[in-house]
Formats: sequence, structure tokens, C-alpha cells
Amino acid sequence: MQQVGFGAWNWVAVIAYLVVMLLIGAYFTKRASQNTDSFFTASGRLPSWAVGFSIYATTLSAITFMSTPEKAFLTDWSYIAGNIAIVAIIPLLIYFYVPFFKKLKVTSAYEYLEARFGPSVRVIGSLLFVFFHLGRVAIVIYLPTLAITAVSDMNPYVVASLVGILCILYTFLGGFEGVVWSDFIQGVILLGGAAAIIILGVMHIQGGMGTVVSDALEHKKVISVDNWKLNTAAAAIPIIFLGNIFNNLHQYTASQDVVQRYQASESMKETKKSLWMNGALALISAPLFYGMGTMLYSFYNHESALPEGFNTSSIVPYFILTEMPPFIAGLLIAAIFAAAQSTISSSLNSISACLSVDIKHRFFGKGEEKAEVRTARWIVIISGLFGFGMSIYLIASDSNDLWDLFLLITGLVGVPLAGVFAVGIFTRRTNTLGVIAGLILGIIFAYIFNGMDGGNSPFFVSIISFGVAFICSYIISMIIPGEQKDIKGLTIFDIKESTNYIAKTHDKKEK
Repeated sequence: MQQVGFGAWNWVAVIAYLVVMLLIGAYFTKRASQNTDSFFTASGRLPSWAVGFSIYATTLSAITFMSTPEKAFLTDWSYIAGNIAIVAIIPLLIYFYVPFFKKLKVTSAYEYLEARFGPSVRVIGSLLFVFFHLGRVAIVIYLPTLAITAVSDMNPYVVASLVGILCILYTFLGGFEGVVWSDFIQGVILLGGAAAIIILGVMHIQGGMGTVVSDALEHKKVISVDNWKLNTAAAAIPIIFLGNIFNNLHQYTASQDVVQRYQASESMKETKKSLWMNGALALISAPLFYGMGTMLYSFYNHESALPEGFNTSSIVPYFILTEMPPFIAGLLIAAIFAAAQSTISSSLNSISACLSVDIKHRFFGKGEEKAEVRTARWIVIISGLFGFGMSIYLIASDSNDLWDLFLLITGLVGVPLAGVFAVGIFTRRTNTLGVIAGLILGIIFAYIFNGMDGGNSPFFVSIISFGVAFICSYIISMIIPGEQKDIKGLTIFDIKESTNYIAKTHDKKEK
């Protein structure tokens, strides 16, 4: 396929966006350098609406920004049930999960696991997050780079460097506060970019929105009766919804990059506002991203044709570069960069938080604050360069089979880990041995069911793996009782009571 020239004005738009991101990081450098609390949680001084935008931008990657329209282009809107699931779990988060994170004043999500079960479970949870997100950084750089360079004359190594290296720099400089404010700008760019693509696309279609709606109804491009037929391997809305309930429980209860944001606002009231803001953005963005795909379906059926053998994973950047005016196209490509960088920056700051708080501070001691901030920044650099280096390897080798396997295995861990958090909160009698065994069995079942019959729906796999981890953790704890542990204030049975848990951080004495 002939590649499209990127053009000077598009480069101007992309570079302008990247410079703004760097300036944000530079602006918050001094404040982020004060102490680790400032570097990892902004000392709880961020407004709820900004934190809500940050949660939204963190959970939305460039892969999502491009794959959601592709899904609507090829099929329909059935996957919108996932966005509804985000809103559905917010009351669960507010009443049953977040109070524990706020009560313990955790920087790391996995400190709750130590309070409830012991240090071994904390370390396991934290390291699983780190390993998965190291791989995720590589993929979030690699896949958008692949999609953009497949349809343009942009050099893939230049694109990967612009996305990866500059993101590492502003995360290094600005800490958590810089990450949140850059997330806000990136979220606005994402939503504005999606709306612009739809509006400009509809203007190119003869008959405008009427044609798009007519095509959607005629070809079942939104929701049809078929979407409600239960089949574990198909896009059945009930399965998608339930599966996403458990996927989102993982994201919002057992994943450091989101849980860390609960401490960015001082009060529970402000954290609630953040979660509802995120829910509102999830609902607003859904028709934008799916609508983009439906618009593209009409456009390429009436006004133009895709090249023969075209890979639809690149359909969004292809439409932008071939149909949008210069500079505007550059800004819309910057929206793809923004989606990638909002995810990468959150992953890097959270990896640093886990390795600093869960490992170094917990077992090796916490030194002087400014020295600890320097350590945290070095972790950002090292983990960022590892992810970037892996993405460069994937570009050079043009093969990512092994990396896909790594992500599959580590990714299957997430939902069972959410099951461990749930069983800790909703039961009294589970113990350390039980939840470790339950976690392992949840991962094994997830792997088995993922590969059965040519591959089950990932949403079906999520339902099974969460259930197995929860039930097995409870049953094994009943069969093999563990040592008695003070869990006052750590389960829903005494949620409003204070806890006796004292954070285990070893402070080094200065000479």
C-alpha cells in the first residue's frame, strides 16, 4: 500500500503538542521534588475533576482509541456495554473498596493486602503489577507506532522515540502532579479529536448524518437482537457487560495506576466526585469512539474505498492523513500520541511507587525525602527505557509472538488479583495461604479457559477467573486455617471502624 506523506504542517502540530507536554512536566518539577508523597500522590491537593480526567485518560490507551472505532467499523456497538460497566461499579467502589484505601492512607494499593493478609501477598501483588506494566509500556508504544507508520511515511523509530522518550522525560520531571495535569490535557485532546473526526467525516459524506444513520440501521451497525444471544465466544452483550464488571474491578481496585489516584484528593467526598467524573467521561466518550467507526463505515462505502488488503487496525490514522486538512491532521495524530502517553506516564509513575513503597521503603528502609524522590525518578527512567527498548526491539524484529505470550500470561493475573482484594474485603476467615493458592488457581483457570475451543471470549474468561480466585481462596482458607491476624476495620463487617494496622516502613536514622 502506498504510504501518505506526513507533511510539514502536521509535524508542526505534533511537535507543538509534545512541547506543551514537556513544559507541563518542567512546571511541576520543583513541587514534585519536595517529598515522595508529593511525587506519588501530589500530597492530596488535586481537584476532583482533574483526578477524574486522569483516571479516564489512564484507562484509555491509544490501542483503545484506534481499536474501538475499528470494532464498530467491522461489527457494531456491542462492546459499549464495557463503558456502561464502568459506571455500574462506581457505587461498589465508593461503598465497599475506596474507604479502605482512604482509611489506610495507602500510596500503594497493595498495602491493603499486607494489612489484611501479610507482607508476602503485598509483594506478590505489587510485583505482578510491575511486570505487567513494564510489558504494557512497550506495547502501548509499539502498536500505535505500527498503525501510524503503516499508512504514513513517518519513520517508526522516530515515532516511538517521540511517544516514549518525551513521555519518560515529563513523567521524570513532573511526578504525579505533572502526570495528572498532562492527563487532563490529553483527555481533552482525545475527546476533541474524536468529535472533530466525526464532524469532518460526516461533512464529507453525501447526505451527511442521515446517510450514516440509514447505513447503521440497515446493516445492524449499532445494536441488534443478535447481540443478546448468549455465546461464550461471541459478542453477547450480557457476557461483555459481566466480563467488564470484573475487568473493571481489577482496574479500579487491584491496579496501582488507578488506586493511586484515590489519594490525590484529600477527602472521600472529593474522591467520589473523581469517580463519577470518570464515569461521565466513559459514557460521553463511548458514542464518540463507536460513532467514529460507524461514520467510517459509511464513508468507505459511499465516498471512497480502502486499498486492497488494507489492515483495518490502521483505519483511524489512514482516514486522518488522507481526508483531514494539514495541521488539523497533525493535531488528530497528536490525539493518538496523547492516548498512548497518558497510559505510559501513569504506568511509569505507578511502577516507581510500587518499587519504592512496597519494596524499598518496606524492606530496605526509607531515607531522606529528597534522596527518595531521586530514587523514584531513577526508577521512572530505568523502567521507561526498558519499555521503550522493548518497543524498539519489536519494531526491528517485526515479530511480537513471545511478547504477546508474556502479556497474555501476566494480563491473566489481573482479574484473579481483583478476586483476592474482593475476598479480603467481603469475608472474615480468608488467610494468607488461602489467597495465594486462590490466586494461583485463578491464573491457571484463566489460562486454560482462554485457550479452550479456539479461544473463549475474554469476558467469559474474566468471569471464570475472578470466581475461581474468590471461591478457592475462601474454601482453602476454611480447610487450612492460618494464623490469627488482627483485621479490625479491614472488612465490610466493620468498615466504619478504625484499623489497628500500622504502616510497615523502616525509616533510616540520619547520622
